[in-house]
Amino acid sequence: MLEARDITVRYGSRTVLDRVTLAVEPGSVLGLGGPSGCGKSTLARVMAMMLRPRSGTVTVDGRTTPGWRQRAPRDLRIRVALVYQQPRLAVDPRLTLTEIVAEPLAAAGRPDPARVSSLATEVGLTPDLLTRKPHEVSDGQLQRACVARALTLSPRYLICDEMTTMLDASTQAHLVAVINAYRAQTGAGILAISHDTDLLTRWADHTSSLGAAQAGEA
Repeated sequence: MLEARDITVRYGSRTVLDRVTLAVEPGSVLGLGGPSGCGKSTLARVMAMMLRPRSGTVTVDGRTTPGWRQRAPRDLRIRVALVYQQPRLAVDPRLTLTEIVAEPLAAAGRPDPARVSSLATEVGLTPDLLTRKPHEVSDGQLQRACVARALTLSPRYLICDEMTTMLDASTQAHLVAVINAYRAQTGAGILAISHDTDLLTRWADHTSSLGAAQAGEA
């Protein structure tokens, strides 16, 4: 289980999250809704161990992380992957799509061209797209690469933070299907964050909402 317990985050004098608790079970999709600015993305970054909260804990499969960012144990960090809403802010613009997908494997010293090729095919990236850089592809094509990148190290938990907001209906449906297939194959837990309640109703096994009762005004 991926669990955030009693998470409080403040930016200066502003409280963005106030004692928020949320848990993602293996093999299930938890949908998290709420209005813009309520702290959903902040919570996603905390649960991915990318942002240190003012207080509270994050536990991955029974182990509480003792640190954040690079101070979090690597074997815990790679169990949780995050797909951002805006792919252009989440990639190095100098890399090709192949290099973007392969980035986690390269960082781990485990190059695996066959896995990169397989994941690229699964998300719908054709060979001609893989040689291009971010400025040469659409937002949807770049988000496909980001989803493939998130899956390269076979995470136990995948956080999709407004992943489909900028996508057309066809791309949205395809990426949700890819993630559902990954969940069915591996038993991974999914946290699907979206303001689209219809999407969460169709996709999630259970839903929760982050609002005034849990988050500060942001």
